Amino acid sequence: MSLRFVLDPDLTPDLREGIVDLWVDVTNAGGAVGFVAPVGAAEVRPVAERTLADITDGPDRLLVGYEGDCLVAVLIFADNRFRLKTHWGILKRVMVHPDTQGRGYGLDLMREAARRAPELGWRALHVTVRGGLGLERFYARLGYREIGRLPGALRVAPGDDRDEILMWRDLDEPAG
Repeated sequence: MSLRFVLDPDLTPDLREGIVDLWVDVTNAGGAVGFVAPVGAAEVRPVAERTLADITDGPDRLLVGYEGDCLVAVLIFADNRFRLKTHWGILKRVMVHPDTQGRGYGLDLMREAARRAPELGWRALHVTVRGGLGLERFYARLGYREIGRLPGALRVAPGDDRDEILMWRDLDEPAG
């Protein structure tokens, strides 16, 4: 089964709750999306609401993926908020529900993001990943290359600082 993608869906109360639930599930399964497990909806909801406000009020955009009628994938096209950087964008909160892992939905989500980016006027995409999880290999398969690291920038626990890895993909170049 393939995903059905929707760019800029209506952010209904049900979709908002679905995003919070997805965010919690992804985090608690070990996903690196801004929190460290264990986490609950009460912790995620305030961050999600601020994130969604940047979508409803602009300038960020939301891409969601559905398996049937079930929300299983999300990413945010984040605007740089700087006029000299309008030709490229940032991908944030790239999430696929852990129950659907292994179906290729992460690849599908990222390919859809690359397909949609030119509609936003973007010629390149940037994403950051948490070191120590091997995520850079996933993105490399999609044509992203590591362009730098911020050593120890992410403190996931006392004594456990991880690199923040900066990844970049020129959309004019074919994916890996």
